[in-house]
Amino acid sequence: EVQLVESGGGLVQPGGSLRLSCAASGLTIVNYCMGWFRQAPGKEREWLATHYADDGDGATTYADSVKGRFTISRDNAKNTLYLQMNSLKPEDTAMYNCASGPYYWSCEFEFGSWGQGTQVTVSS
Repeated sequence: EVQLVESGGGLVQPGGSLRLSCAASGLTIVNYCMGWFRQAPGKEREWLATHYADDGDGATTYADSVKGRFTISRDNAKNTLYLQMNSLKPEDTAMYNCASGPYYWSCEFEFGSWGQGTQVTVSS
């Protein structure tokens, strides 16, 4: 059974930093395309970043809205995906979810596994 559990969210001031974690079980993350998404109230779900599996050279990609501020990474020994968020803005306020592709070769997150999410609120 695949389970993804996000943690690390909370309240942070504008300009601050936060690191989100996505602990995975039931799959080995190095073999899967992994991603971070967010959804603010009344808004569409937004893709943030993807960490490709090793068969995709382990590359990373980012949405323009977070490129240069957010970093996606993984700790293979802990089977955990991370999202380091720096220079946070009020518009970053959202529920943040991690997701995996459904197959070792797929980045089709809509057909994969999702965590329950962790709330990030950026406010003074």
